[in-house]
Amino acid sequence: MESAWNRSVLRTNNERLLLDRLRADGATSRAELARLTGLSKPTVSTALGRLEHGGLVREIGKQAMAGRGRSPVLYEADPTAGYAIGVDVGRSWIRVGIADLDGTVVGRSDCRNEAADADGIVDTIVAQAHRAATQAAVDWPRILHTVVGSPGVIDAATNELRYAVNLPGWGRREVTDRLAASLGTGLEVLNDANLAALGEHAAGSGRDCRLFVYLHIGTGLGSGIVVDGKLFPGAHGAAGEVGYLPYGPYNEDRARTRGLLEDAVAADSVVAIARESGMADATSAKDVFLAARAGNATALEVVRREAERLAHAVASIAAVIDPELIVLGGGIGDSADLLLEPLRATLDKMTPLVPELAASVLGANAVLEGALASGVRTVRGLVFEAWQGAQESAGAS
Repeated sequence: MESAWNRSVLRTNNERLLLDRLRADGATSRAELARLTGLSKPTVSTALGRLEHGGLVREIGKQAMAGRGRSPVLYEADPTAGYAIGVDVGRSWIRVGIADLDGTVVGRSDCRNEAADADGIVDTIVAQAHRAATQAAVDWPRILHTVVGSPGVIDAATNELRYAVNLPGWGRREVTDRLAASLGTGLEVLNDANLAALGEHAAGSGRDCRLFVYLHIGTGLGSGIVVDGKLFPGAHGAAGEVGYLPYGPYNEDRARTRGLLEDAVAADSVVAIARESGMADATSAKDVFLAARAGNATALEVVRREAERLAHAVASIAAVIDPELIVLGGGIGDSADLLLEPLRATLDKMTPLVPELAASVLGANAVLEGALASGVRTVRGLVFEAWQGAQESAGAS
């Protein structure tokens, strides 16, 4: 005889199956859901009724039918059942977005990072998040989770962010605790390159790739590894921290604070090379790449030298991971059209293991897209679990 517990588990599994199917396929009729899932039509009808009553599913009209006959009702997973916040924290910019459960960005607020310290970053994130919520006309209690993308490595044991050298003080446990308390949502702080990799897998150059790497080149250097649609963090969350690869003569003091390859490849190095080459007015890597794009011979030579150094990171990744694709992104990676040719030429001389290379499709939005995709996935689970909990409590009372 089937126990009440088994019936409850079966009902929950059926409801989750239908909800996942609606999210994957969009508007679908009861008959079509029964066909796709293998569940009986009465089971589908009962489950849809419960999900609709709980605010997780809604009717959106009727399917157009040729000829006579009753048009079937179409259902969809209600995208307004919960919302997620995504945040991209960088040295220059703080970008904040709010997405519904379809992953549609309904509010967005970007600003220059002018914070003087870590507390200032917290204040800026909170203000930008509330501004985005107001823009989207979303009631704050319906926002359930926040995912923040940041440079650095997440320590799984302490949940602290380490090695965020471009953002002094940011990532300490007390700082992120204050952010969570100020937002009043769940909070995850994840590596920015990892989130950018998720973003590119969801909506960019890495779509449909089983194994690819996103290489973030900007004020720092890092990478995110995606295997079968999931991030590969490594044993301690540091997989992909290619900025710590050795490059050039070993210097003990520098090696303990920053990766030598990061020193050689990141934005400050591009500016230093440009000035050494005679571009005295270069104040940023962007200036150098703009000059190269305009045909400036000195700037083009700086770009070639940057590509030669970058080749060390690509060759190392290719030899260890053997990815299908490496996507270039970040502030410097956004100029991949200038980098790819000299990068490939250097790799051809350096190694027989030359992977497919591509420019980021998402550009400066990659980290935020990944943060929102991760946040939406979490909120979908939270919404369903909260509804299930409410059902169980009502049944017990």
